[in-house]
Amino acid sequence: MEIKDDLIAFRIRQFFTNCIESYVSVENRVILISHCGVFSQDLINSLVEGNEELLSSVGDKKVLIKRVFSILIEGLQNIRAHGGKDEEGKQIGFIVIAKEKETYKLNFGNIINKTEKSSIISKIDQLNSLPTEDIKMLYMKVLTNDIYSDKGGAGLGFITMKMKSNNDLSYSIIPLTEKQSLFSFEIILNRIL
Repeated sequence: MEIKDDLIAFRIRQFFTNCIESYVSVENRVILISHCGVFSQDLINSLVEGNEELLSSVGDKKVLIKRVFSILIEGLQNIRAHGGKDEEGKQIGFIVIAKEKETYKLNFGNIINKTEKSSIISKIDQLNSLPTEDIKMLYMKVLTNDIYSDKGGAGLGFITMKMKSNNDLSYSIIPLTEKQSLFSFEIILNRIL
């Protein structure tokens, strides 16, 4: 069991490291926040508080800071509420927030069960195919529907991130074990509104 758990953590850290390396390889891109490991509620609170102060110090408009903040909250909630656990019960994931001259890139990753793969792909692909007005209508429909998943979510997270970013959600799903995969998704937010 220990070898398998170490392998899951190793593969997630390896993907995270590759993500960091690809982010820093771009000229004038700065990593503002990065973390890979277990996401406790205290860590999430710290990331949220620190990010708000950091973004304010960068000098972006308040409306942009609110959008980044909203996407950050949704991404962290996704990790915390929907991220799977390894066989030791650890909920391992990662976050990277990078700033470029014209964009912010937010990348989140967490463990999922392979049985969730097709549902996640379907939801994101559907969102990416919808025009802005249809996404807003879908948001209102889900908001007023009172239908919740087995994990307590109503499906608003991806919709909110898509609306706040006005860009497609990019994702990848990488096998970790026979039953689990790493789900990574990236949101690009234009700094020039």
